Amino acid sequence: MTSPQLLYGVAQVRALDAHAIEHGTDGYTLMKRAGEAALRALRSRWPRAASLIIVTGGGNNGGDGYVLARFARAAGLEVTVLAVVPGDELEGDAARACGEFQGSGGQVLPYAPARLSSAEVVVDALLGTGLNAVVRSTFAQVIRDINASGQPVFALDVPSGLNGDSGAVMGAAVRADCTLSFVALKTGLFLNAGPEHAGRLLFDDLGVSAPDEGRFRPVLERLSEADVLRALPPRQRAANKGNFGRVLIVGGGAGMPGAVRLAGEACLRAGAGLVMVATWPENLAAIVGGRPELIVHGVGTAAELAALLSAADVVAVGPGLGRTDWARAMLQRSLAADRPLVLDADALNLLAESHQRAPAAAVLTPHPGEAGRLLGITAAAVQADRLAALGALTAAHPGAIIVLKGAGTLIGRLEPTAAICEYGNPGMAAAGMGDVLTGAIAGILAQCRDPWLAARAAVVAHALAGDELARDRQRGILALELAEALSHWVNLRR
Repeated sequence: MTSPQLLYGVAQVRALDAHAIEHGTDGYTLMKRAGEAALRALRSRWPRAASLIIVTGGGNNGGDGYVLARFARAAGLEVTVLAVVPGDELEGDAARACGEFQGSGGQVLPYAPARLSSAEVVVDALLGTGLNAVVRSTFAQVIRDINASGQPVFALDVPSGLNGDSGAVMGAAVRADCTLSFVALKTGLFLNAGPEHAGRLLFDDLGVSAPDEGRFRPVLERLSEADVLRALPPRQRAANKGNFGRVLIVGGGAGMPGAVRLAGEACLRAGAGLVMVATWPENLAAIVGGRPELIVHGVGTAAELAALLSAADVVAVGPGLGRTDWARAMLQRSLAADRPLVLDADALNLLAESHQRAPAAAVLTPHPGEAGRLLGITAAAVQADRLAALGALTAAHPGAIIVLKGAGTLIGRLEPTAAICEYGNPGMAAAGMGDVLTGAIAGILAQCRDPWLAARAAVVAHALAGDELARDRQRGILALELAEALSHWVNLRR
């Protein structure tokens, strides 16, 4: 069966449909399975609902709606179908589904917005994944009517008006309370506006499996707590700090001790054996006074940095670094040190200025603005298609791991399937959170020595720590609080 941990593009899901049909499962059987799954989900989500309004369009999404209508009516629910596309204009399986609903005694009415308020649940079977352009005005008005109805909304496959690949709103999109996705989960349900419009997301593969073929390689993999467990197994009783790596964090230009202090704290909380900080000399007292476990060195020249680099197993560069001549010298010496690297903040901005390619196996952690500078585009362009931006970054820095931060953080490299983190919350939109993530990645990398595993584990632990803090508030969460909360999430047990 298709795994709910894997996400696919719309074209791939259509190909899965076609593959299933070619191998003996006809299209109408899949449609009936979708209707049965939809009825189960409806009765689970709204067990007391006795009446439905099902808004249907053309194509298979409308057909799914008609099958659901027939099964729901047979189960004793009061069902009204409002057809935006008249039944005599339907073709194929959708026409058959409409005919069988009417043949069972069901009534199909022309769409009228006033009728939406007469049922306990409104079902969106209007467009589904069939959308690849801006929603036409007639359908856009229906979508606005559904959203304004005040009724709970259940979307079949993909909320109408939402791009199933990118999660972009194509002019107008249904805001569902619950969405049931069929065959395979679509990337657009997880990207950009997708989560807000999908609501609670359910999945049924309809008995379809993804063959082991290159064309069916998933686009994204969903991260989970298992990523933390893979990177950070239980420690041996006789372990010592030397077993868990020496990290050097380079940053904190003149007057900017805070960011590198946060990164160092997070690195310790993530479990690194020893954490050193190389910073502008005047910052030393401010950093070590707040966290004496950090070994802080005031460094004025690249030559002074060299001995610290040679003693480190992992180097993180960027928090509070600035863009001065000192910052450039620190970055260039770090890039030349032949050590596993984590690059963030001004290290990325300086990399963009110099048009340098990141070393192989380095972990880059740009937010949309930094990603835009690395690519020579705007942050808005990055956000408009985060998957495309991730692909462009991995192509520009082959061998590096890219952590594209934001709601639905993406992690990618050139070859394997990219990953997405669904955890995290708006309370984490605060200063210093990226510095904490940098420290977490470096600390976990020092322990597992695998940049791909470290990036995945750190992103999950960081987001879950933020969610833990947001249980009682989403305003006023401090980055230092999140760094402290990391220690729980890097100590998960099987």
